[in-house]
Amino acid sequence: MADTVLSLSDVTLSLSGNVGVVDILKGISLDVTRSETLALVGPSGSGKSSLLMVMGGLEQASSGRVLALGQDLSVMNEDALARFRRHHMGVVFQSFHLIPTMTALENVATPLELAGDRDAFDKARAELEQVGLGARVGHYPAQLSGGEQQRVALARAAAPRPEILLADEPTGNLDGENGAAIMDLLMGLRDRHGATLVMVTHSNTLAAKCDRVVRLVDGRLAELAEAAQ
Repeated sequence: MADTVLSLSDVTLSLSGNVGVVDILKGISLDVTRSETLALVGPSGSGKSSLLMVMGGLEQASSGRVLALGQDLSVMNEDALARFRRHHMGVVFQSFHLIPTMTALENVATPLELAGDRDAFDKARAELEQVGLGARVGHYPAQLSGGEQQRVALARAAAPRPEILLADEPTGNLDGENGAAIMDLLMGLRDRHGATLVMVTHSNTLAAKCDRVVRLVDGRLAELAEAAQ
């Protein structure tokens, strides 16, 4: 399908730990279309975050196929995956992952600079203004509230104008008011830039705002898990 930006075919993920090999994902097949907002929901330990990481090439699938914008992530090495993410994907984590020694402006400008954008700081400033932090560009993460730090992280992910935005519990560390603000900003990205958004969330309110909700249970898509019972 021409409008499919993410396509997973029979994807599995098994990881070795202290108790031996653990099967995290079990035969996931899923397509995500251009400009779609998709929520991944399910109980803790069901594989939601692992699925998101596989979609972004941050975790290598044990078997199956993962296509992003028609590119097979499984055949790329770490450098190629990093370049692909830099140009096509934005990732927002629950724990922000801001660089503490950099200001908000520098944090947002960094991926643009890495991509060779000569207007990195101008674009970073404009993105911070979009998320309501125009007056906080010179502040370091420790000088910002949790909600402000997540806004910086969102601005950093959105600044390169990625076709695909992946968000792992983007409102999980925030109170209701800040969570609602981040929710609105995330949905605004699709409207402003046409980004495809896939997010892991425990928030029913946030999931309800998405075009589609996919539930995972024990490493399987819910309908497959139910059929197996």
